[in-house]
Amino acid sequence: MFQTIVLVSCVFVTAFCAPPNPLDANASTLGLANEVHPDGSYNFSYQTSNGIDFSESGVGSSYASGSYSYTSPEGQNVALSYTADENGYQPRGDHLPTPPPIPDYILRALAYIEAHPFPKIPRK
Repeated sequence: MFQTIVLVSCVFVTAFCAPPNPLDANASTLGLANEVHPDGSYNFSYQTSNGIDFSESGVGSSYASGSYSYTSPEGQNVALSYTADENGYQPRGDHLPTPPPIPDYILRALAYIEAHPFPKIPRK
């Protein structure tokens, strides 16, 4: 019985796996730019024939900002911009998930806590 389940699972996985996009296998580089300046700043970008577009600029290893875009398997254009600095990696894009809004009762509770701080009890 277990072997039958494994065999059927393998058949389903094989049947529903998407074939690779032939545009990705034969993609070529359309443009490439790489500039490093004496002050440590740099600019880097490339474009490919399958729609990938990437660019980044930065200063040494302390700051970088850039963007990239590509076409998803569903055919939608995905664009992302980012900044990487002392505050970490900060991506921005319409396709990224966003947290749900803070519920009203939590906001009211936080406002109450801020307005009524816990009294400090002196130590003996």
